[in-house]
Amino acid sequence: MSDSTWGNDSLTLGGKEVPVRSGYLPVVDLNFYPDNPRIYSFIQRHDDVPSQDEIHSRLKRMDHVKQLIQSIRANGGLTDPMLVRDGDLVVLEGNSRLAAYRELARLDAVRWGKAKVRLLPADISEKLVFALLGEYHIIGRKDWAPYEQAGYLYRRNIKHGVSVQDMAKEMGLSPRSVSHLVSTYKFMVDHNENDVNRWSYYDEYLRPNAVKKTRQENPDLDKVVVRKIKGGEIRTAMDVREKLVKVLNVPKAGPQPIKILMSGEGTFERAFESARDRGVDNTWLNRFRQFKKTTAR
Repeated sequence: MSDSTWGNDSLTLGGKEVPVRSGYLPVVDLNFYPDNPRIYSFIQRHDDVPSQDEIHSRLKRMDHVKQLIQSIRANGGLTDPMLVRDGDLVVLEGNSRLAAYRELARLDAVRWGKAKVRLLPADISEKLVFALLGEYHIIGRKDWAPYEQAGYLYRRNIKHGVSVQDMAKEMGLSPRSVSHLVSTYKFMVDHNENDVNRWSYYDEYLRPNAVKKTRQENPDLDKVVVRKIKGGEIRTAMDVREKLVKVLNVPKAGPQPIKILMSGEGTFERAFESARDRGVDNTWLNRFRQFKKTTAR
């Protein structure tokens, strides 16, 4: 690109100065980035990488893209240029903006045929690309959903070997938060859970310390819980927090609701009824039990 209208600049990524060039490119020449966490979160369940048209079709139906279309039209263009890799012209950051621009260009190709971009080197490493995405969406705007954040952190940890501690320091998050996001995403991968809408179920299931201990004592518990979530027996994430956690946290003395949950004929609601019979919803009894635990130390 030797066009004299292009300006030179740089970005600081991973402690390095990366040269960039600013200008305009035809939106028809730009390509979506399948590894972008927002896109990856809805294509990972497919064996084949979807086509550019399929990605666009999915993105354009999203509410935030519809809002972007109105915002871009009102502003007369982009206030935040897309970040594009030279060579293959893949939009590393700004895929929603590309979808919005394509919709606008479909209506008026003269006015919306070109979009403002910042062009990164063709040989920029994937590690730096992921650092860039984290800078924008976890440290900066923080507009990714928890599942998207977790997918990004998981892939940086697995693919690029970046430790939880290093990611936490880089993102300004606690190591515990990063570890929970990575382990929850890994749990869903390990159990072939592809429904992003069920992220909050597993987030609630894996968060309490009491559940971690129960899981260690019952190796088949995870499979049972995943089966009941996928099958609709555990209907909401609130059921996990308000019912399942209580079932798994009943004191050992006396009948154990978890046995009902684990048995082939046991239902989730029956297990919770058993836990309620043991007083899990009794606030005063629970406070007394906690007091006994505290004074026994």
